[in-house]
Amino acid sequence: MGLWESARLPHGFTELWCQDLTSLSELATLRQRLRSSTTGRTTVERPETEQWSERLVLIADELASNALRHGGAPVAAALSQAGDEWLIAVSDSAPGVPPTPAQGRDPGKGGFGLYLVADLSVRHGWTTAGRGKKTAWAVVTAV
Repeated sequence: MGLWESARLPHGFTELWCQDLTSLSELATLRQRLRSSTTGRTTVERPETEQWSERLVLIADELASNALRHGGAPVAAALSQAGDEWLIAVSDSAPGVPPTPAQGRDPGKGGFGLYLVADLSVRHGWTTAGRGKKTAWAVVTAV
């Protein structure tokens, strides 16, 4: 399997909430909501035990900023849970534009967030579900 392949959303997860996003300025609210949902606090108080939650926050930030920059509105981020696994799924309206990791680019110019998401998640992928919609997703285990 390649780094970012088309794959269905994992089954067995229960959606906890979904947040619409219209601009990059809303990412701070998304990060706070994720922290609150996973640890009960909007800030990091126990870094030694909350690394998994911060991985999820970073993944969500990368996927959501990519959707806002490259995918187009409407953009939505959904948090789901199944036991000790957490799923972040970010949808946009560009089904014909798959997540494509940067290649052959100077690292100083950015564009390497999808590599980071792949490294920080236990599994990840993207799918086109429904008419005119693409969803990039990643799973993190609470450990």
